[in-house]
Amino acid sequence: QVQLVESGGGLVQPGGSLRLSCVASGSTFSIYTMGWYRQAPGKQRELVAIITNDGSTNYAESVLGRFTISRDNAKNTMYLQMNSLKPKDTAVYYCSAQRLGFIISWGQGAQVTVSS
Repeated sequence: QVQLVESGGGLVQPGGSLRLSCVASGSTFSIYTMGWYRQAPGKQRELVAIITNDGSTNYAESVLGRFTISRDNAKNTMYLQMNSLKPKDTAVYYCSAQRLGFIISWGQGAQVTVSS
């Protein structure tokens, strides 16, 4: 079973940037499709971006052009670079590991707050 730990959240002003990291342990990181999800207060968890084990990416329309997902298999780490942040991006961000179409592990979550 893979364990995931996020870091890099915090408070940022509108228009600012943050980079989230997700470090995996306990299993072979490179075989998993990895994803970032977020959940705002009172809302359902939603997909932000995913990256397959061969580096193909997909993004939610709301973050396209502002967020970039990447991974470094040698470091067992996935990243989410978030630029031009907006108040509506405020949420708890979770990383996930997927295998054969199923999410098998979640991180503990990282709070991102965009506010002036």
